[in-house]
Amino acid sequence: MPTIQQLKDIASILRKDSILATTSAGSGHPTSCLSCAEIIACLFFSEMRYDIKNPNNLNNDEFILSKGHAVPILYSALIRSGCIKANILDLRKFGSFLEGHPIPNQENPWIKAASGSLGQGLSIGAGISLASKLSERQARTYVLLGDSETTEGSIYEAAQFISHYKLNNLCAIIDINRLGQSNPTMLQHNIKAYESRFKSLGFNAISIDGHDIKQILKAFQESRKSSLPTIILAKTIKGKGVSFLEDREGWHGKALNEELALKAIKEIPNVKMPKFTIKKPAKYHFKESFSLPKKPDYGVTDLIATRKAYGNALAKLADLNENIYALDAEVSNSTFSEFVKNKTPEKFIECYIAEQNMIGVAQGLSIKGMKPFTSTFGAFLTRAHDQLRMAAISNANLTICGSHAGISIGEDGPSQMALEDISLFRSLPNSTIFYPSDAVSTEKLVFTSAKLSGIKYIRTTRSTTPLIYKNDEEFPVGDFKIIQESQKDNIVLAGAGITLHESMKAQIALKKHNIFASLIDIYCIKPFNSIKFIDFVKSHGNKLVITEDHYQEGGIGEMLSHALANTDIKIVHLCVKSLPHSGKKEELLAHYNIDSTAITSGAIALINKEESIQKELVNKIENKPKIKKKAKTKKRK
Repeated sequence: MPTIQQLKDIASILRKDSILATTSAGSGHPTSCLSCAEIIACLFFSEMRYDIKNPNNLNNDEFILSKGHAVPILYSALIRSGCIKANILDLRKFGSFLEGHPIPNQENPWIKAASGSLGQGLSIGAGISLASKLSERQARTYVLLGDSETTEGSIYEAAQFISHYKLNNLCAIIDINRLGQSNPTMLQHNIKAYESRFKSLGFNAISIDGHDIKQILKAFQESRKSSLPTIILAKTIKGKGVSFLEDREGWHGKALNEELALKAIKEIPNVKMPKFTIKKPAKYHFKESFSLPKKPDYGVTDLIATRKAYGNALAKLADLNENIYALDAEVSNSTFSEFVKNKTPEKFIECYIAEQNMIGVAQGLSIKGMKPFTSTFGAFLTRAHDQLRMAAISNANLTICGSHAGISIGEDGPSQMALEDISLFRSLPNSTIFYPSDAVSTEKLVFTSAKLSGIKYIRTTRSTTPLIYKNDEEFPVGDFKIIQESQKDNIVLAGAGITLHESMKAQIALKKHNIFASLIDIYCIKPFNSIKFIDFVKSHGNKLVITEDHYQEGGIGEMLSHALANTDIKIVHLCVKSLPHSGKKEELLAHYNIDSTAITSGAIALINKEESIQKELVNKIENKPKIKKKAKTKKRK
């Protein structure tokens, strides 16, 4: 165990590293690092148990830096403790893995979650702590927050969740240094106000001087004994240790120039790194196993909503696999994730109406090796866009199911209709998007999602639909399904979800007009095999009608239009082009021109237009006036 003086010396070294790193980079947040130097020193060199040679030991205590702008001091702690090898002066330089805010990467596996978009770390910490509880491990989770970010609503979503699930293996620390980016924080140094808020939420709230090593260590010791989750309210000074920076406004996010950096370092005690021993966790041997359920067993005449098939598939997965968990935002009887709750209640996590926290918790669970499936109405996922964005940056492994997609949900109206969700998930890096159209494809894509890494989105619909596929059909990632084709086809109809079924009706109607259409199921929106798709459309009339229950911007049609941009394929794109209203499903599909009648009309119009253009070209060629040849004149000798 290091002595009090040794921890003070380590704090001084971390301070110097933070100043030198940000000065070398020419940017960064040195004053935010200086305020938490003693806290970081105590955490990494006295309090936490972790194996410096194995960042993936699931028995390691975990640390999440929610105030991600203070990452230079975290890098310093990781370098000084022997976890990583790096030059702190490479901070923020192109090609260096010492990013300006924490981001997980291969070179630095100790960063478990991207942070810097404030208000998210506590949710991720909650997921990590819950994973340890569920797995009956003794590992603890520490989350360092900034006082500014405690105004974020997601902090209180996380706090309620942590209290509800009695996560006493979590210890949050708020670095209350009074100053925000542009002005003082809302509560400044009103520690009593923080204390009353978090006590009312069910926390063991401990108020300390955040620069007093003895008080910090005592608070950590108390947190280990508490039956409640702990929050340490550390009163600190921004810029602590450098007289001309201490508690001064206007220095947030500003690196010192070389002259000021040298002046600052002279004020910090010049000490050597003391010898230390990191507490080791229990050894952990992790053997990952995964079992797939048997193929679906739906009958040919079954009418099943894809949201219900999602619940069926997830319940089967959770029953077979220890690391599959279902999370829901209090709509499990609509998303049908309640099937997991009914069959294996210990595998179901109720997140209540707090979608931002649900995504953060799911990310935390995935950090500890679990495979979370989260579900809510697709429309409500938009409020968690930032959490999803940061999860994607973190290379998190989670599956999200958005139910009640599009106007086909009917009478509930536009506030409940997911019409932006495809564009949301398409914009996330390395995401995978599935849009099943029947029960069989839904089950198979749920199973596939459990095997894939990254962010996976499954879009499901409210209304029941007939089966399209046999139970043994397979759905490769990135592909599409050819439902029907013939050598006589002169147009292609493509759809997904509810519009695939409308396209099937349109295909039958078109035959009465002597128009033969191929039928395509776009069950995988991202990634998408555009080369194969282009070849198919070209060989089946070179004309395409794509129909989707989504807004025009960012949906399937936009994706296909981009893929076909350099081809001569003619496209009609049917989608929801105005703000929808309440009504019956059939009324809405018809009114917003995405039903079978609209598809039929669009196909006829496209073919007639092409035929009229061709006739006009032929007519121009046939009636083109002949150019008279000039008579030859005899040359004079």
